[in-house]
Amino acid sequence: MNELPPDPPRLRAILGYLEKQLAEEETVMTYLRLQRDAVRDALTRAEAPPPRRSRIPKGGSGLGPMAQASPRPQFVVQQKRTPRGPEPAIIHLGDCTMIEGTPHRITEHDARVSLSDPNIEACAFCRPDTELGILD
Repeated sequence: MNELPPDPPRLRAILGYLEKQLAEEETVMTYLRLQRDAVRDALTRAEAPPPRRSRIPKGGSGLGPMAQASPRPQFVVQQKRTPRGPEPAIIHLGDCTMIEGTPHRITEHDARVSLSDPNIEACAFCRPDTELGILD
């Protein structure tokens, strides 16, 4: 590294510049991670086999007792950025009406693991932790 100047004003200016560069790089890295996750999700959906169409028997609804059960819940993570930095992420059920911004779908396993992190919160409205059977 080059020789640093000995006076505090120039050292403060250099430090301020370096901290600004680090903050901008962190923002770019967060954005790139979110984009990467969105591409992975799209790739998973694109590679998934198409749903099988079954023929409905004549005179019947085609809905057996298992088909009438509700589908497994989906989970999403909401991340908010503010001028002061990112806020804790919030895990929601996929159909929650309190989601703000662009949510990112996650698996049930990822939701369960995420909710064990003290920096990630469960939505107080849709209660994904209750859906997953996680008790405090």
